[in-house]
Amino acid sequence: AGIAHEIKNPLNFVNNFASLSAELVREIKAERADKPGLLVSDVEDVLDDLEGNVTRIEEHGRRADAIVKGMLMHARGGSGQREMVDVNALVDEAANLAYHGMRAQRPGIDVTLTRDLDASVGSVDGVPQDLSRVVLNLVNNALYAAADRQPRPADQRDAAASDAPSAPTVRVSTRAVASGVEVVVWDNGGGIPDAVRAKVFEPFFTTKPAGKGTGLGLSLSHDIVAAHGGSLALETEAGAWTRFIVRLPVANPTAHA
Repeated sequence: AGIAHEIKNPLNFVNNFASLSAELVREIKAERADKPGLLVSDVEDVLDDLEGNVTRIEEHGRRADAIVKGMLMHARGGSGQREMVDVNALVDEAANLAYHGMRAQRPGIDVTLTRDLDASVGSVDGVPQDLSRVVLNLVNNALYAAADRQPRPADQRDAAASDAPSAPTVRVSTRAVASGVEVVVWDNGGGIPDAVRAKVFEPFFTTKPAGKGTGLGLSLSHDIVAAHGGSLALETEAGAWTRFIVRLPVANPTAHA
């Protein structure tokens, strides 16, 4: 179940781009049937699209492969290789994957994704695939919540939420703090009720409809962050917003000298 949950996004990318590529090939064949003298230069744009699709298929196929390898290592009780990880680069890449994955899976859904990455955060000591999985899970959940949110009645909005965006929005930010680094994922998807808040980190607990989630994402994320010596905290206002805060300790570059 964990592997299925984790490889769903890259597998969807592979299937979508493969389908688009097949459609482009059929388009070229139809053109050749109508125009026997068709030149390569006449279909240059289509070939460029094909090349782009194949590149993306390869990229996400490699990502799925890396996820499966990581899960197999976890099943054996091992861990991936720790190294110095550029926090901003990792967060930006994971946020992009989550956003484009949502757009591919749910056409027509429009959520604004903003980033505020502190240039001073530097690197942390960790397993890049695992930390990327944490950010991907958090941003995926935030996008899902924001896309499905119900607008809060005007008479229930308090002063603290008055400056919150009215459109579905997810904010991803990083910042340097005295103890290390914080990665914050915020959404205005309506918040989490107290009864649900107490269970969000429990394995297999999910509020999503059947088939939409396994309830493993937050549980796995909590364990990964803890294994890195950090913490994963939740702040929320029911009916308004939710914020997950990943705290990771300062990196120790000498350990990788």
